[in-house]
Amino acid sequence: MDFSSRSYEKELLDRTDIPFEAIERNMHELDVINTYLGGHGITIDGLRQLINDKKEINICEIGCGGGDNLIAIQKWCAKKNILVKCIGIDINPDCISTAKSKADNGESDFIVSDYKEYIFDRKPDIIFSSLFCHHFTNDELILMLQWMQSNARTGFFINDLHRHMLAYHSIKFLTRLFSKSYLVKNDAPLSVRRGFIRRDWKDLLTMAEIDFYSIQWKWAFRWLIVCKNAEHASQAKIR
Repeated sequence: MDFSSRSYEKELLDRTDIPFEAIERNMHELDVINTYLGGHGITIDGLRQLINDKKEINICEIGCGGGDNLIAIQKWCAKKNILVKCIGIDINPDCISTAKSKADNGESDFIVSDYKEYIFDRKPDIIFSSLFCHHFTNDELILMLQWMQSNARTGFFINDLHRHMLAYHSIKFLTRLFSKSYLVKNDAPLSVRRGFIRRDWKDLLTMAEIDFYSIQWKWAFRWLIVCKNAEHASQAKIR
């Protein structure tokens, strides 16, 4: 199997005829994966790198699914005595209904929308996505990066997959053993093939004309991309 370039084979989750019961199971298993393989920890790390010393932040996740990433952020902020206002945007109304049912306070807004069509009343300090970018083509991603940069007051970060043969075969084996979701069994290995290598991110950020960024490899086979707006960057260009 060729891992030199991204696959554009569509995942089952990208179809519009998948019953929500299957999507809900998929979201639950992804939360388990994020919990035990460090995905939520990577998201918190991205937040930590952008939050500076603020004790009050407004953060938005695009492609928020069932809201589990934002719940993890709220728990971390509560431990740090940081007041956080969360916005979750997802095009799937059932996902947003699930996210609303999990929210336990009034500090979260969940919105049904294509992210690029949403207009903020007040732009958030930070925008992020987790396991969202690999669903898009490179051309679509360039526009997404530009949108995130122009709508985030401080900066944005991305938590997504490293395209690697070992990651592919590992997740294929693990999901066969433990997953009860046909979506996860099909899409988890495919999503790795749709993922990225470091050169992909450098090229995408260059084409999006974004200068202030870092690309960090994280276990297990993830990339954390952190992009700061010029006024918040402490050095000329980060590579």
